[in-house]
Amino acid sequence: MMFANMRTALEQLWANKMRSVLTVLGIVIAVASTITVVSVVRGFTGYVSEFLQGLGTNAMWVWPYRPPGEAGKTLGRIELTSDDVTAVERGCSALKAVSPLIRQATARLSYGREEVSVPLEGVSAAYHAIRNFPVASGRPFSLVDVERSHNVCVLGREVMKKLKVEDDVLGQTLLIKGQRFRVIGILEEKGAFFGDSQDNLVLIPYTTALKMYPKSRRKLAFTAQATSETEVPEARAQIINLLRRRHSLSAFQPNDFNVRTQDEILSTFNTMSLVATIVLAGIVGISLLVGGIGIMNVMLVSVTERTREIGLRKAVGARRRDILLQFLTEAVTLSLIGGGLGVGLGYGFSALASLHPQMVDIVVPGWAVWLGFGISAGTGIAFGLLPAAKAALLNPIDALRHE
Repeated sequence: MMFANMRTALEQLWANKMRSVLTVLGIVIAVASTITVVSVVRGFTGYVSEFLQGLGTNAMWVWPYRPPGEAGKTLGRIELTSDDVTAVERGCSALKAVSPLIRQATARLSYGREEVSVPLEGVSAAYHAIRNFPVASGRPFSLVDVERSHNVCVLGREVMKKLKVEDDVLGQTLLIKGQRFRVIGILEEKGAFFGDSQDNLVLIPYTTALKMYPKSRRKLAFTAQATSETEVPEARAQIINLLRRRHSLSAFQPNDFNVRTQDEILSTFNTMSLVATIVLAGIVGISLLVGGIGIMNVMLVSVTERTREIGLRKAVGARRRDILLQFLTEAVTLSLIGGGLGVGLGYGFSALASLHPQMVDIVVPGWAVWLGFGISAGTGIAFGLLPAAKAALLNPIDALRHE
C-alpha cells in the first residue's frame, strides 16, 4: 500500500512538474540554510576550540577593570602594579607561572631601510610556556634579561617578512621606538586566528617595556598558568582573594580587576554561537513556514482537482484512512524531494564557503543531514494533514457528482 501511494504521489508530481518545483522551493531553501548554518557554526566552534586548546586550557588573564554603574563609582583609583603581580606569583599556590603583560597595539620597528609598525608585548621569561609560544631559533628571555632590563627582543615570523629578513637576523640589532635592541630569538610560526596573524608581534622584557612606557606601571595586566586544568577554579579564587586583600576592598565592593580563564572565553564564544544559531534558525523557520503553506495550498488544490477520483476510490471500497494515507504520503513525498534537493544545496554551499582562503574547515555533520530530512518530512506531515483529512472526509456520492 505504501509503495503504491508513493508511486501515485510521484506520478502526480511528474504530471505537474512546474507547480511541484515552485511548491518545494521553500523547503529546499530551509533545509539548505539549516545544513549550511549548522556546518559553518560547527566549523567556527571547532576552530576556536582548537585555538584555545593551543594556548593551554589552564591559562588565565588578569587586568585592571572598573565595573560599570554605581558599583564601579564606589572604587577609587583602578591600579594593578608589578608588586601585585609579584604577590600573586608568590602567594598563589595553585599557579605554576605568572608573567606581566604590557601590550602596545603599534610600535615603530626599523631594520636597515625597512620601517614597520607592529604590536609589541613586554613579558617575562615565563610567557613562552604560558602562551605556548615556543622559540624556533635562538633563545627566549632569561631571568637576567628581565632583571637587568636588557634591550633584547624575540621576533614573530610575520614581522620578519615585513622587514624582509631571514633567520640570519639573529644576533643583529634593530630599532624599536628609536632604541637599539638585539634579536635573540625567533618565535615558532603559529598562523592566523580569524585573519589576525599571531606571528605579527615583537616580544621584549617587561622591565624594558616599563621604561619605554612608564604610564603602564600602574595599569599592568598579567597572564598566569594554573598547575593543572583541574586547579584553574582554585587558582582563580586565590588570585581574586589575594588582590582584593591587597587593594583593601570591602565585602560590598566589586573587584577592581577582571579575571578571565580559558574556559570562560570558550563558554562565551559557545553562547554567542548558540545565540547566532537560534537567530538564524528563526530566519530559516520563516522559509520553512512558507514552504509548508505552499505544500498545504497545493495539496488542497489537488484534493479539489481529484474529487471524482476520491469518490471513485471510496465507491470501490477505499476507507477513510486509505484516502488519508494516500494524500499524506503525497505531501511527505513532496517535502522529502525538497529536503533531498536542500541537502544537496547545503553540501554545495558549505563546499563553496570552505574554498575561501580565510574560511575555517567546514564539514557537514551526518546528523545535520538527518535533521534536514526530518524537517522536510515533519513539514510534509504537519501541513499535509489538513488536505488529507479533507479528502478522507469527502462524501463519496457528492464526490462522484463533482464536476
